[in-house]
Amino acid sequence: MQSKLIVIAIGGNSLIEDPKHVSIESQYEAARKTAAHIARLIKAGHRVVIAHGNGPQVGFVLLRAEYSRPILHSVPLDTCVADTQGAIGYQLQMALKNELAKIGIADANVATVVTQVEVSDDDPSFSKPTKPIGSFMSAEEAERRTVDDGWICTEDAGRGYRRVVASPRPKAIVEIETVKALLAHRVVVIAAGGGGIPVVRGADGMLSGREAVIDKDLAAALMAKALDADLFVISTAVEKVYLNWGKPDQRALETITVAEAEAYINEGHFAPGSMLPKVEAIVDFVRSTGNMGLITDPANLYGALYEGKGTTVVN
Repeated sequence: MQSKLIVIAIGGNSLIEDPKHVSIESQYEAARKTAAHIARLIKAGHRVVIAHGNGPQVGFVLLRAEYSRPILHSVPLDTCVADTQGAIGYQLQMALKNELAKIGIADANVATVVTQVEVSDDDPSFSKPTKPIGSFMSAEEAERRTVDDGWICTEDAGRGYRRVVASPRPKAIVEIETVKALLAHRVVVIAAGGGGIPVVRGADGMLSGREAVIDKDLAAALMAKALDADLFVISTAVEKVYLNWGKPDQRALETITVAEAEAYINEGHFAPGSMLPKVEAIVDFVRSTGNMGLITDPANLYGALYEGKGTTVVN
């Protein structure tokens, strides 16, 4: 197969195999397993850019900030995203270097780009935030945070109250030329982690951060389009996308067109907080570029290219 430029988006939850036993060591081991599959693609001659989620990890940063609130300053959400970009990028860098060395590519270069992603202050999500983050609170705590800190809190499925923040659509990858320069020198790049650090460009051209989170899959699709990637892959918890998921008549999708994917979206086959944004991101990429999109799980990243695994989306 001819060498391809592949953008792979992996979920933040894929770095946590057991939510009840979370540690840095266990997160590294999860990263290592995913890196081993990506390393096979690199050995096959493909250039790779990796985006990753950070939802659970941002939650941990916010929780630590809560516990230390009496003695330390608070951490703005854009800084939380930056912190997790560095920490997860470090784990993926190490894991990729180690896994590539195991298969005979000891001289591979891997770099993490702490990535800003431009959004708009006019995005409707800023006036009506809906993205839940952080830990659960009682009604009393939520009320106190609303008064003292200006948080917007909402009840979450009967489990308590959570802070909700804006999740604006990404407009531009600020460091895209840096990513291109690294790719030109055959560097494996980790970028747009957690959807990127949300920033707004003022009328004077200056950037400033915003308290928001950006959907990782939408940001990865935007980056894939900007790079004119040959292939955009979203790695998730299942090998294929299914219709009627969880029902007796569930059916795996193998190769579908953009038109078919949009019809399935309109029929309500994909859950809003789960598969829907992934399918929408893939459809956006394929429609915009004419190139191919894939959805699969980490274990089938290589097989999706060479063994017919996963769900392929084409024009």
